[in-house]
Amino acid sequence: MFCTSKFVFLLLLVSIGLQPLAQKKVSPIYSYALDEKSIENGRKIFELNCTACHNFTQKGIGPSLGQVVKQTDATWIKNMIKNPTALIKKGDKRAKALFAEYKQYMLAFSHLKKQEIDELLAYINAKQVKEKNKKPYIANALDDPIPQKIEKSGLKLELEYLGTAPATAEKIPLARINTMVVLKGKQPRQFLSDLRGIIYEFENKNLKKYLEIDKLLPNFIHTPGLATGLGSYAFHPDFYENGLFYTGHTEKAGTAKADFTYADSIKVGLQWVLTEWKVKDPRSKTFESTPKEMLRINMVSQIHGMQEITFNPLAKKGNEDYGLLYVGLGDGGASENGFPFICANNTTIWSSVIRIDPQGNNSKNGKYGIPNINPFTNDKNAAGEVYCRGFRNPNRIYWSPDGKMLISDIGHKNIEELNIGVSGADYGWPYREGTFIIDPAVSMEKIAPLSKNEQANKYTYPAVQYDHDEGNAFSAGYVYVGKAIKKLQNKYLFGDVVSGKIYFVENNELEKGKQAKIKEFDLDLNGKEINFIEICNNPKTDLRFGEGADGEIYVYTKTDGKMYLIVGCEEK
Repeated sequence: MFCTSKFVFLLLLVSIGLQPLAQKKVSPIYSYALDEKSIENGRKIFELNCTACHNFTQKGIGPSLGQVVKQTDATWIKNMIKNPTALIKKGDKRAKALFAEYKQYMLAFSHLKKQEIDELLAYINAKQVKEKNKKPYIANALDDPIPQKIEKSGLKLELEYLGTAPATAEKIPLARINTMVVLKGKQPRQFLSDLRGIIYEFENKNLKKYLEIDKLLPNFIHTPGLATGLGSYAFHPDFYENGLFYTGHTEKAGTAKADFTYADSIKVGLQWVLTEWKVKDPRSKTFESTPKEMLRINMVSQIHGMQEITFNPLAKKGNEDYGLLYVGLGDGGASENGFPFICANNTTIWSSVIRIDPQGNNSKNGKYGIPNINPFTNDKNAAGEVYCRGFRNPNRIYWSPDGKMLISDIGHKNIEELNIGVSGADYGWPYREGTFIIDPAVSMEKIAPLSKNEQANKYTYPAVQYDHDEGNAFSAGYVYVGKAIKKLQNKYLFGDVVSGKIYFVENNELEKGKQAKIKEFDLDLNGKEINFIEICNNPKTDLRFGEGADGEIYVYTKTDGKMYLIVGCEEK
């Protein structure tokens, strides 16, 4: 998933490719600690907070740190840690160049203790690599993959402020509100989760605690962020009859034996766990249940985990898809940490949307079923759970009212995309990013156009894509089916996590492999034209979307925990 580590400041430490900037020698005033204790403490800090964005071999979400000590003054690094935005505003050439490259402001980290920073730098110093004679080369690499800019639509969304979710931290993000779910029935119920382990139920505009997962699962963790914690949750379509409820959450590496793992020589960053709950009273406003673990998955790092679990809401009883659980699994950071083979094909479940039968037992661990309608059940070399594959971070799965399965995929350094889910399809990761070639064996910084002799039907390409000139992380939304706003009918609304921009495409233009035209809304709050960076008073908004029981669309920002309802759409 997009980088949100509290140590994301390291994105600004160095860019090896910025040749116009004069390299600075290491300040003689500062000496990197060389003792084993300092380096080990630094390793723990780095692996807990930094590996999501950085490694020591190549650029990714953030720059490679393999030669940062040789190329960057330690005093400058410390100043960047304390207040990177201030350096940019003061005109520091390196800071400005890095901002231009990564297209986002970084947060200030003046609260970090001097010892923590020293130990972190001690570890980075110990991991420095020799300079390569030749730079990674990708033929026909593109500096601007999609030159066409997203146009303004001439439409203005009117937002109504609803309230602020309870703060679960003292520092940004204040409330990691993430997934909105509607439990259908005669009296629909509406829920909203916080990644720190809380599920709230809406009571009018107020949020009441329904479930606190850390009180029921003692090994639950929500650090270091980056979508760790309570990733997603889902009610069985027969919840009021069977009381079955499902959650996906994170635990520390080695907490228990994993069902899906890889070679012991590759470290485990953490584990994702899928759990089934049998709720005692499905109609109760309080959650009373006991957990049953269904599957446990090792991940190389804390990014791109189990972001989505959901049932097909359009499947009716008697339909072969009814009651089957879809789970979106990212690559766990395997590709950018140098292990693309972990997620490169259908022999594993990483980088896939899997489909399982929660009531079955023919899986390897005997705790769930593998439906015989899955595309690879008869392939002895494939993982039978896989429904479709080839995603970096399939963080949302949604069915449009006309039956299209839409899978959003947060990209690496260049492309954000929305795909139409098809059984057995391969969407290309880690060898494709959108409609472009990426080569993890060479460099993941650049992408190149498809070759003319591209094998037909080998990969399935997006229905929507944009590059990082427009935003940094796809925030999935919904096709508007509400009654209140006629101008939004049949539009798929979505946005960008970082910038908070809200876009749309026409639902009837969403076709497999054909990129629909994206247009941008203007935003209005209390009669004033504004954007979410201004609303949040922060360069990163952490924008999310939700759909209410009546089909109306909510937007909310994790940065400050504020919630809004889209109440109108007018021509400017």
